Amino acid sequence: MSQPDRRLIDDEQLMARAACGNRRAFEVLFDRHADLAFSLAYRICRRRAMAEDVVQEAFLSMWRGADRYERARGSVRSWTLSIVHSRAIDALRRAKLRDGVDIDDLQLPEPATDDGLVEAEVLRREDTRQIREALGALPPEQRQVIELAYLCGLTHTEIASALGLPAGTVKGRIRLGLERLRRALDTGPAIVAARA
Repeated sequence: MSQPDRRLIDDEQLMARAACGNRRAFEVLFDRHADLAFSLAYRICRRRAMAEDVVQEAFLSMWRGADRYERARGSVRSWTLSIVHSRAIDALRRAKLRDGVDIDDLQLPEPATDDGLVEAEVLRREDTRQIREALGALPPEQRQVIELAYLCGLTHTEIASALGLPAGTVKGRIRLGLERLRRALDTGPAIVAARA
């Protein structure tokens, strides 16, 4: 009996196989997500070599930590992009320090000492928690496009290309997802749509 075509196996099944040491399964995941990962890394870093290094580090980290992937926390694509995003920010910070930028010029937030600032930070964290819960309650296809648009900064066209969907489908999913988020959060005006 022949092996099933790995292109027909979903990402979560491939990640489970990768967690058991299956290199071929991980290669298929890499082939599926490397272009989008590079696009995100390049958008953040603005340097091709740095973006390539970021993608390599991210996928190496994913290979080594494949057993830490949790399906309940998001898709493999979202997990991949969050790792790439984090690695790209780290790479930028390292480059700034290496290039002699003073740590004070990185504009890191000062610790809150004023009671009003502490209260504002507590409220911000509560808002963040509510947004995460509302995102988690969305249908997966709506959550995925919203995360790609707002957390990764991709345009409708880039999302459509990455997911192999028509641009109209992407726009529709974003619109429906944002409407659900607005109702869940009861914030009044709609969230601004992602760039076309």
